[in-house]
Amino acid sequence: MPRLLRHPVWRNTDPKLGQGLGVVLVPGFGAGDVSLLPAASWLRARGFAPVSAGVGLTVGCTGDLLAKLLHRTEEHAERTGRPVVLFGQSRGGWLGRLVAALRPDLVHGLAMLGSPVLDPTGAHPRAMRIARFLTRLASAGVPGLLDDDCLRGPCYDEHVKMLAEPLRVPAISIFSRSDGVVPWELCQDPCAECVEVGSTHTGMGFDPAVYEVLGPRLAAWAQVTGTIRASSSAPS
Repeated sequence: MPRLLRHPVWRNTDPKLGQGLGVVLVPGFGAGDVSLLPAASWLRARGFAPVSAGVGLTVGCTGDLLAKLLHRTEEHAERTGRPVVLFGQSRGGWLGRLVAALRPDLVHGLAMLGSPVLDPTGAHPRAMRIARFLTRLASAGVPGLLDDDCLRGPCYDEHVKMLAEPLRVPAISIFSRSDGVVPWELCQDPCAECVEVGSTHTGMGFDPAVYEVLGPRLAAWAQVTGTIRASSSAPS
């Protein structure tokens, strides 16, 4: 964090850059909104309008989280008067991809940081042990957690199929070979611009290199004007 705060990519601001473009920030598995506070601050200082996704620690059932993220995306697009950017880390990135595939009418662009879009269950064994522990707690009656169906059932099958859907919005997938949680190969989304950085998995939101990559892409997206349009993909 101190390195980021000293870096020109943080210190050099332009409050007109974002032109009020909305951004929905989706945290990674177990991370919560605090993990993307630096991103929110960086975006706000450049004239973007960031909001949290409202999905808590992102440890719940995929279907429930997707419904919440869809609602927040629609709400923020209506508030800002134009499609928004989805900015997600790890699990948050592939949840954002699901929304972008379902409702491209609401999405201006998609930024994914260390997101295993090619196989959501292909994370490091330590991370998957935590996920499976949560499914056991869910089976024991603890509410609001990932359940077994999300890892190897109809819920999993449905969302993996959706993750393979082609994107109709611009997207960037940032990955690192130093990532100790998500193998970098799983971030190679064929529908996104894939860019390598050198940070750790949890450190991506604090890495100046990530912001150097995102800065020009987000600025270009902000230049494209448009309003929310009807979509044949919108759920009835």
